[in-house]
Formats: sequence, C-alpha cells, structure tokens
Amino acid sequence: MFALIDGNNFYVSCERAFRPSLQGLPVVVLSNNDGCAIARSDEAKAMGIKMGQPFFQFRDLDRIFSLVCLSPNFELYGDMSDRMMSIAAGLGPLQEIYSIDECFIGDLDGIKDLTQRAFAVRERIHKWVGIPACIGLAPTKTLAKLCNNVAKNAERKPGSYPGELSRVCNWTEMTEAMQLDVLRRTNAGDVWGIGRRISAKLAEQGILTALDVARMPAAKARDEWSVVLERTVRELQGVSCISMELAPQPKKQIACTRSFGHPITTLPPLIEAVSEFATRAGEKLRFGGMRAGVLNVFAHTSPFRPGPRFYKTAVMQLQPATSDTKALVNAAVRGLRQIYEPGFNLSKAGVILQDLCSGTEQQADLIFADPTTVRDTSALMEAMDKINARFGKGVVHVASTGQADQDESGWRMKQERRTPRYTTCLKDLPIARA
Repeated sequence: MFALIDGNNFYVSCERAFRPSLQGLPVVVLSNNDGCAIARSDEAKAMGIKMGQPFFQFRDLDRIFSLVCLSPNFELYGDMSDRMMSIAAGLGPLQEIYSIDECFIGDLDGIKDLTQRAFAVRERIHKWVGIPACIGLAPTKTLAKLCNNVAKNAERKPGSYPGELSRVCNWTEMTEAMQLDVLRRTNAGDVWGIGRRISAKLAEQGILTALDVARMPAAKARDEWSVVLERTVRELQGVSCISMELAPQPKKQIACTRSFGHPITTLPPLIEAVSEFATRAGEKLRFGGMRAGVLNVFAHTSPFRPGPRFYKTAVMQLQPATSDTKALVNAAVRGLRQIYEPGFNLSKAGVILQDLCSGTEQQADLIFADPTTVRDTSALMEAMDKINARFGKGVVHVASTGQADQDESGWRMKQERRTPRYTTCLKDLPIARA
C-alpha cells in the first residue's frame, strides 16, 4: 500500500498559516519579479484566474474584489515543507518526497485502521504546521495519486466525487462499483503520467476517462504508445509497477537564473548579478556533496520587449572540478566579460553548472594535482556556509556580489509584496500580543 500526502494550495496555505485574516479571501502568489500567478486559493480560482496568468491582466482586481496578491516567499515555503514532511513521515516506514508539497509513504501493508491513521496524520499536519492536506491510499502509486485528487476535489468541488471520499480516500475500502465510478468521473488527462498532450491523442481514439485507460490492453498501450503508458495502465489495474525512490537521483546540472527587476545596460550590475548566481549555485553544489567541471554563464534581452535582441553564453572549463565559491565566481565573471556587449537592455542572466561529480571523485583528482597551483578550500567553504546558516544568507560573501541593501541599479528581483520570513529570520519572528 502507498499513500500520497499533498498540501492543499501549498504556497497560499503557508501564507494563511501566519495571516489567518486571509482565510476566505481570494489569494494569489506571484512568480519572481511578480510576473505571473504560480499559486491560487480556491476563491481566486473561482474568479477565473489561471495558473501562469500574467499579473498585469488581473492586478486591478485587488481593488475591485479584495484580491490579495503576494510576492513569493520561497524561504518560508521551503521551511514549512520540511516541517510538513517530517510529520507526514509518521504515517509509515518509507517516505519519498516527490515535490515541495507532496510525498509518497510506502510499505503500509499490515497497518491496522490505516484510514483512521491517515486522518490523524492529516489533523496533526494541520494543527502543528497550519497546512491543510489531503491523502490518497491505494495499492499502487498511480492509484494513490488518483485517490489524492479524489480526496481533494470531493471537498473542493462538491458533486465531482462522493462526499465521503473527501480529505482521505482509501481505494481498498471502496466497493468495485465505487472504484469504477471514480475512474469514470476522472478525465484521462488527470491521471498521473498522462498529461494534456497524450490525453488529447487518446481522445482521438475515444479514450476519455481513467476507466477507459484502465480497460486498455497493456500490450496495446506499449505497442501503440509507450512503455510509460503501459505502466500507467497496469498501475490503474492494481499492479504496482513504480517503486519508492528513497534516494534522490544525482543531479546532472545545477542552475541559478533570474530575471532582473529592471533592464540592465552596463557591466558592473551584471557582474554583481552573475556573482550572486554563482554563489548560490556553489552553495547548492556543496549541499549535495558535488563538484562542477563546467560552468555556463549567459545573458539575454527580453523576447517580449521591442528593441535589439541579444543572447550569448560562455562555457568555462573548471580544472580541477570545484565547488569553491571564489573559483565559480571568477569563472562566471570571466565568461561574462567575454560575451558582454554594450547597448542592450538585458533582462535575464544565469549560471549553469554541469559535468558534476561527487566530492570523493574530486578528492582523488587532487592527489595528482600540482599542490602549488591547487589548494583544498573545503574547510574555508564549510566555515562560510556555517556562518551564513547561523547569521543569515550572504553575511559572508565575495565582494563582487555587492550589498543586497544597496541595489542602486535595480537588478535584484521585485519583491514588493513579500511577507516576512516568519520561521527562518529572527527579525521577522511574529509577535503575539495579548
């Protein structure tokens, strides 16, 4: 048995956990630079605001319909996710964190009163973290995902599914007639692993619902479509084909890219931005115990604004592979100087690290390196990371990143509507007043 635990409207729920006044109001969380909608409350969805819809198309609704639009607070969301996942792990012995707001729990066979236990874990998450969640329970991961969707929509959209399946939906406790009814009510495109493009092609053959998919011959799904669809068919039929992934797959690259708050036309602020991106990428490298052998740095103009176009990238070899912030920043700045040209309104830049290897592989390379030219700076980087973790991100940094509170050129992201970082920043700690 598997469980899929999903935080409802997660980013919005994180904001509401510290601002109860937002309950019942339409709330939208925007992307970086307040560009478009990336999370919506049920009330905002009812107003017709679409996922990914540009902010300028609905920004006037805050005055007309009391719509609340917030800048993203990813530091808060990440910390709230960690808290939620630690509680969710109490449902069973195995956990696979699938995304910031979802996790699979595995090896649930033999647990007594599993549905009641799921309700208890759900209540604990809501009480201790403030995040409402729904749980799907089933013998396969695809069916668990489907049951989670049922549990969510049965509560959110009365009539879409039987009301008794809301919040926690256990596939094994349904009668066969109920299971067929649930599959019949679910669109094929809502099944995990199918999506919009494949569902459109399936519709051309009259396959419209999850029940139609489940009734497909597995051999036909493989021969006419793909092994992935065959696996989905078998999972819907109750045959477990997707195992738990208890260890994350090694990353093939690490990217840190941002759109600027305002177009950049000169080199100094561009160097600040790229230095910041290389610093963040280095932190991610060290967190994963990795080193990078190649660094790509790029900058380009906006494809949506009139004017001359610019898009260039530089590839910098790192020998030996490194996660040293100084080496990464130096390489990024050298590459940037190679590609920079004046006269363009640059809207975005970024750093991409590739050819990743583990720290142990890199240590082996250092044995044969020239000690007069290559130094092991791992202790220095570890000390820098510990200081920044204790006293705040960027307290110790390379000089070329500039000062976060002195952004005269305006390249840093717009976050005019961001709420306080309640759980990770002491100065933003909420104060309870009697």
